This record gives sequence, C-alpha cells and structure tokens, in this order.
Amino acid sequence: MLLLVGLFLIIGGVACVTIDRSAAHFLYDNVSGPFHRFLAAPTHMAKAAHWLLGACLVTTLSWAWLRWIGEDATIRLALQCALAFIASLALGSAILHGIKLVLGRRRPRDDIEMNLHGFKLFGFNLDWNSFPSGHALTIMCVAAIATALWPQLAILWFAIALWLGLTRALLTAHYLSDVFVGAGIGLISAREVLAYLFPQLTLPWF
Repeated sequence: MLLLVGLFLIIGGVACVTIDRSAAHFLYDNVSGPFHRFLAAPTHMAKAAHWLLGACLVTTLSWAWLRWIGEDATIRLALQCALAFIASLALGSAILHGIKLVLGRRRPRDDIEMNLHGFKLFGFNLDWNSFPSGHALTIMCVAAIATALWPQLAILWFAIALWLGLTRALLTAHYLSDVFVGAGIGLISAREVLAYLFPQLTLPWF
C-alpha cells in the first residue's frame, strides 16, 4: 500500500508542476505575517539533520547498552528503528539529490523576487535545488518508522508528515510539486528499506 501511495504522491506532484508558479505567487501574497511566523517553527521539525542526529545517538546508545549491559527487547527495537531510519534517509536522499542536480530548479522566492524560475537540466548547480523537497522526504520516512512502531496511530503520523511537508509550500520555500514528489520518494524509500532490510518491522499492509 505504501508503494502505491508513494507513486500516487509522485504522479500528483508532477501534475502540480502546471500550477506551481501561480500557487506559489498566491501563497506569497496571501499568507499573513502572523501565520508565516506560526509556520516557521514547526517546518523545521522536518529537517533531516535533527532526525539524523537523533537516530545516530539512539544507534550509539543502543549498541552500547546491548554490548555492555545485555540483551533487551526494547533497546533492540530502538536500534532497529534508528538503523531503519538512517537507511531510509540514505536511500531517499541519494535519489532526491541526484534529481536535484540533474533537473535543477530554483526556489519559489527566486521566481517571485528575482524572476528566476523553471528547470535547468543537467546544470549541476547547487543553487537550483528546489525539486524535490528534502524536508518532505525526511518527515515521511519518520512517519513510516513511527507507523511500524505504533500502527494504531498511522493516520496521525502520516497526517502530521503531510502537514509539515506542506508548510514548505505555504512558506514558499518549495513548490507544491517539490513537496509531493519529495514525500513520495521518502515513503517509497522507507517502505523498501523496511520490507527488504527490516522485515521484522514491516506491517502486512506496508
């Protein structure tokens, strides 16, 4: 199921390319200052560095516990989840950054403020790095791992992930297509990593 949803997000994201610029201009003109400030804090909850640092810390502490204190089912589960996230992020990021370099796209604010927009194929320019969204990819990987742990809250995890991804478009840090494609890549990457490397964490409907 996650594979199909991921593909749906990617296809929907590609379709959004046709409305991206108009949507970005509308949001830029209509998102008020207070709402912009309200979004500014939670949007960083989807930043990869925070989650990666946490996962590395959990991995180190869990490994030390298992090595020096002894086997514990909860600690073993924490280690597996941290490693699954790191692997998911690594796979998704490799794909995402490859796309960024090859397709090259300026951010919405570059369009709005400097009239720089569109794709620059094979430009390999780090300034053209809008498509897809790394934040959306990261938080969708987090949602998939959280669902593996607490499947009864799956709707909540994915709703939060989608919301945090959409804050990137609301803040005109990304286009809508950037968010949906990034989310789709993250979801598929997490699903494949869980299915093939961590089957013990995989739910039947994944």
